[in-house]
Amino acid sequence: MAFVQFSKISLAFGDRDILSDISLNLEAGSRAALAGANGAGKTTLMRVIAGIIEADSGERALEKGCRISYLPQSGVVHKGRTLMEEAETAYSSIILLIEKMEELGREMEKNSGPPEDSGRIKILLDEHHSLQEAVENSGYYRREAEISRVLSGLGFSQSDFNRDAGEFSGGWQMRIALAKILLESPDIMLLDEPTNYLDIEARNWLESWLGSFRGGCLVVSHDRYFLDVTVTEVYELFQGNLKRFAGNYSTYEKTRKVELESLVKRYKAQQEEIEKTEALIRRFRYKASKAAFAQELIKRLEKMERIEIPENLKKMNIVFPAPPHSGRMALSLEGLGRSYGQRKVISGLDLEIETGEKLLVAGPNGAGKTTLLRIIAGEDPIYEGSVKYGTGISVGYFSQDAAEKITGSQTVENYIETEAPTSLVPRVRNMLGGFLFRGDDVFKPLSVLSGGEKTRLVLLKMLLKPINLLVLDEPTNHLDLQSKDILLDCLKAFRGTIVFVSHDRGFMEALSTKTLELSVGKPLSVGKSLSIGKPLSAEIPDNRQHRLFYGNYAYYLDRIEREAGTPEEASLEPSGGTQEKSGSAILREQEKRRQALVRRLERREAEILRAMEELEAEKARLEEELAKPEIYSSGEKARETKLKLDETSAALEAKAGEWEAAAEELEREK
Repeated sequence: MAFVQFSKISLAFGDRDILSDISLNLEAGSRAALAGANGAGKTTLMRVIAGIIEADSGERALEKGCRISYLPQSGVVHKGRTLMEEAETAYSSIILLIEKMEELGREMEKNSGPPEDSGRIKILLDEHHSLQEAVENSGYYRREAEISRVLSGLGFSQSDFNRDAGEFSGGWQMRIALAKILLESPDIMLLDEPTNYLDIEARNWLESWLGSFRGGCLVVSHDRYFLDVTVTEVYELFQGNLKRFAGNYSTYEKTRKVELESLVKRYKAQQEEIEKTEALIRRFRYKASKAAFAQELIKRLEKMERIEIPENLKKMNIVFPAPPHSGRMALSLEGLGRSYGQRKVISGLDLEIETGEKLLVAGPNGAGKTTLLRIIAGEDPIYEGSVKYGTGISVGYFSQDAAEKITGSQTVENYIETEAPTSLVPRVRNMLGGFLFRGDDVFKPLSVLSGGEKTRLVLLKMLLKPINLLVLDEPTNHLDLQSKDILLDCLKAFRGTIVFVSHDRGFMEALSTKTLELSVGKPLSVGKSLSIGKPLSAEIPDNRQHRLFYGNYAYYLDRIEREAGTPEEASLEPSGGTQEKSGSAILREQEKRRQALVRRLERREAEILRAMEELEAEKARLEEELAKPEIYSSGEKARETKLKLDETSAALEAKAGEWEAAAEELEREK
């Protein structure tokens, strides 16, 4: 079994310890996520595992022949070959094996002489046979079909295959790099933010591909849903140390939350102790009779092991101004259409959006999602039909390229103070802190901010304004999980109306209350070909269809999956916002019951996890007891402790089974 193993790996940059005595084992079948705050050293650790960076100390054991492939976050550029030719370079290691086979063939011809050479011939034949098996098992002779499958899964069309790779933009360059990693089919795969440039269809395909991948995988991602369905363990990197957590990412967060609550209590107690000690030092430092006592207190503080709280698990509660009052109807679209030359992007769209709704616009690339949002936001005045805003509606628009427009020498704090209403200026620091601009971060000039920082700043600026209709095109791009959680909390608390597009499944499910489906040329598919049912309006040109679903994104996926099995169920779905109201009421009631069941299951899962933590703590305590001389030297005490330990282990195993069943049921209902 292929593996890579690290023991006591350490690495420092200057006086900062990035990795400290880290141990890690990855093998075939491993499905691990690497978590940690921005700047914790996740990318550095991946580069050490890949052999790109050498550690200062420690041991790295790699099984002979084990192949490791590494996908960086960005910066990969391909040019000089067609897309198909570039993808085929993923088989370069196999070409080397074929060349070695040919070399062995020539050597066998030279050695086909006297009987005494038969031993040498047998060795060469065995080696040749091993190489031949490796080549055949690699899929090299089926490479064209596999290349086509992988490229298509990641969103490339057949017409792209003969394009020069240099013609593709940065995001598509990273898709090419990801395709090559997948085609290499290494023993260990290291993926640093593989979903950053993927739309929802490509993410779904990648999830499926990883499910059948035989090798090991370590992944860094800011997509919680992607991690939940692909990994079975999480490694957290914090202050140079690495800790393993069993289970998917949501399980890790729940476990870490309990740990963090305990950590915060100890942190607060320590801070109080430090404050009291420092007060005593200030009081007695300059008194001759107490100088020795003050020095003892100083030494005690210096020796104290300071408790730190992980930055990526901190949260701040912030309150934004309430949106202006508006009428019941926020927006109405009638016969909306938009064309680019001879190409129709949107045609015959009728839609009404009520105040307070959170409408997700879903559909494949090219279906017109961004075009629709630009029209609603007033950014694109060239369209057919009408767009009518409700009484008192004021619009805020976040575009995909909004972050790129943030530049200049102005500091973060000054930029927000300039944009904020006068009444909010005193609270700017607190709001910046809520969006993770803390300490000296507020003095950074705009020109040095990262993509994620700029995105957070644009979103904060927009939420400060008196707006009651937010139009958001990919607001989660470049945001890490903590930033997404903060944004999601703000948007869920927002009492106005939201129309948004996103490729983050967890974000879509948590925020949306209704889903508008746009599809182009053929029904929207989720992992397979699905029947789409009736269009929202009458049959429209270019085979384009629009449907409104009275539920969030999870409900929408469930609906089209059920339709794929029983198309007649489509008649249960209302065809428009004002028709078949009794049907929509039934659907809302069904969704309400489903959400109530999900909440009960979540509470049950949390109870089981708490019980497991208590049992694990008891098991650890009994193991420590059993190791004490006064216990193991006494047969009776040892038997009694061992019996309790066995009972606790059995109870823990039973609870683990309960948790698996509860988690599986919860996953089905979600």
